[in-house]
Amino acid sequence: MSTFTDTATSSLQLLVQFDPVLWSIVGRSLWVSVLATVFACSLGVVLGAWLGVSRFVGRDALLTVLNTFLALPSVVVGLLVYLLLSRTGPLGFLGWLFSLKAMVLAQAILVLPVVTALTRQCVEDAERSHGEQLQSLGAAPWMRSVLLAWDERYTLLTVVIAAFGRAVSEVGAVMVVGGNMEGFTRVMTTAIALETSKGDLPLALALGFVLMAVVLLLNVCISMLRRWRQGSDDAVQGHAQGALA
Repeated sequence: MSTFTDTATSSLQLLVQFDPVLWSIVGRSLWVSVLATVFACSLGVVLGAWLGVSRFVGRDALLTVLNTFLALPSVVVGLLVYLLLSRTGPLGFLGWLFSLKAMVLAQAILVLPVVTALTRQCVEDAERSHGEQLQSLGAAPWMRSVLLAWDERYTLLTVVIAAFGRAVSEVGAVMVVGGNMEGFTRVMTTAIALETSKGDLPLALALGFVLMAVVLLLNVCISMLRRWRQGSDDAVQGHAQGALA
């Protein structure tokens, strides 16, 4: 019990004293995850919205593959990116292996199926409710996807937040392609694993506190967005009822 107490106390001191090693790892981790989320959402939202309204031969097979990628282990993604970026790989000329760029790429690939699948489901549900009305107005599929995605923008914001949470808590892929080099490619999750194995428990626990705080903040944001949307929907419904009265 005393070991746990001493470790917790030392980790809190690292947080309060703004330990430079600790906060450099935190900053690097957040930077990589934010960039990966931006890239994944930029492509995933567009692709998911298109899949939500499009009907074509092979769509069910494509969705099956997409849903399979949701359960793809992160270490497998890391291995594939490693092979692509290795010196003998097709992208080896970029020289990205064991760099932050490789870590961003790995996280973006890992998060992309999540964003695409959730966006597709969201837009497809909206299509069932409003698709016939938009078709009667002559809206093309690409226009319906844009309009429906905009109508579901608050839900898609929760998708973006969930994607960031998936990225920032990932460990396998970034460790494979980043190398977990101190001062260069070490992020919160990889540092926790390494420092725990080394026995530096205060630093590992402090990083764990920060990571849990980030995840908690993300869940609070999702809850606030849901309440905000519910309040907006209730306000619109109230105005409509007042107008009819």
